[in-house]
Amino acid sequence: MALSHIVVITLISLLCTALALGGERRPNFVLCMADDQGFADIGYTSDGPLQTPVLDDMARTGLRLDRFYAAAPVCSPTRGSFLTGRHPNRFGCFQWGHTLRPQEITLADALQQAGYRTGHFGKWHLGSTRPESPVSPGNSGFDTWVSSPNFMDNDPLLADHGQVKQYRGESSMVIVEEALKFIHDAAGKDQPFAAVVWFGSPHTPLIGAPELLALYKDADISEEQKHYFAEITGIDRAMGRLREELRSLGIADDTLVLYTSDNGPQGTHERPGSAAPFSGRKAELLEGGVRVPAIIEWPAKIKTGRTTDVPVNSSDIYPTVLELAGVTAENQVQPLDGISVRPLILGERFQRTTPMGFWHYDAPGVRTVSNELLEEQAAGKSPLLYDDVALSQITRQYDVDDRRGDAAWIDGDWKLLIRKRRVETPTMELFNLADDPAEKNNLAAQHPQRAGQMHAALDAWQTSVIRSLNGEDYR
Repeated sequence: MALSHIVVITLISLLCTALALGGERRPNFVLCMADDQGFADIGYTSDGPLQTPVLDDMARTGLRLDRFYAAAPVCSPTRGSFLTGRHPNRFGCFQWGHTLRPQEITLADALQQAGYRTGHFGKWHLGSTRPESPVSPGNSGFDTWVSSPNFMDNDPLLADHGQVKQYRGESSMVIVEEALKFIHDAAGKDQPFAAVVWFGSPHTPLIGAPELLALYKDADISEEQKHYFAEITGIDRAMGRLREELRSLGIADDTLVLYTSDNGPQGTHERPGSAAPFSGRKAELLEGGVRVPAIIEWPAKIKTGRTTDVPVNSSDIYPTVLELAGVTAENQVQPLDGISVRPLILGERFQRTTPMGFWHYDAPGVRTVSNELLEEQAAGKSPLLYDDVALSQITRQYDVDDRRGDAAWIDGDWKLLIRKRRVETPTMELFNLADDPAEKNNLAAQHPQRAGQMHAALDAWQTSVIRSLNGEDYR
């Protein structure tokens, strides 16, 4: 690292420390995400037997975000947006199993440079968990990481700084217990911290722990649904353990806890999950595929429970957390797609004026597995899931007019949806989400001027995304 680079980082850290000493204490962050949990798959939006008392309590006492959107309808891209503040297509994370680019500045990079301790726990799914990979958690800004390359089941295999180990227990609780070790250490040293806790539930295959399945033994639902609910209740219990320990350590007031999901539910007959009252599911840009449950708890700043319908996006997490921490990222990659929603969190007057773009690019996913890692490690092999050298070199150039896949543009209550996947002919649909949240009434013919203006804005945004994809942001 160049001397000038070290000096800049040191000055940033000293400035942030001085601000913390001279004013309010810098907040801690615990940023949690479920895997394939639908909008209706949480107690406070469900009318069934699902039990999530901890998350329900967080929704009552914290900030409940009822128009929170995942930036993508599948997992890896949303996770990439969460860490960068940018739409994932900008760095080629089109589908599940795709990766970050090493050139991207992550939330962990920025906080780490400003003196925060950073940790990742659970599902990664943004590249290899090999320590030498340029897109491992350790090379993406995380000091501590106990991570899986994809979702995990009970008794999970997790890479502890790249060393694969077999853990025992219900997977969500295992992940939280590892995060709590990190939190205890940071709190004991009076260091601000950011813990990214990404659960592997309720992703299929559904394997509910016996003690959690027992809660649903008399419920009039399918066996698959019982396992699905058991996995979600497992997350809820793990969140309860997390909240309890933050209070025990005396740091709950100064810690912002976010809970959300990476996309909508799989939602088929064989694969349970509900996005009611919305249409669509995982892998679709209808509301059911991208509108997900979300809660923020921060007792020092959110003193009474509130519910908001202001649109918020997973890309907003990056700029929001940095503003709350008083951090400016060094060498910030532009443009960002997310905006800071700090005023909304603090209860100030806030209205989103920046539209949100969505683009589910038509590309194949990349298979990544966890259960082969231990065997390969024992055999002396280093699992290679990606061409890590190619990740650092942007060789492919995309046509700036390439518009393959579905896309959407949300501006206030209006949503323009371009559908090309799973339809015989491409369609352009316009919905008013306030009047028609289920997206049943296409208003494009009644409002051609609005539809045309939104289509032009979407097209311009997609051009910007392609330019980013071709590497122009790093020059």
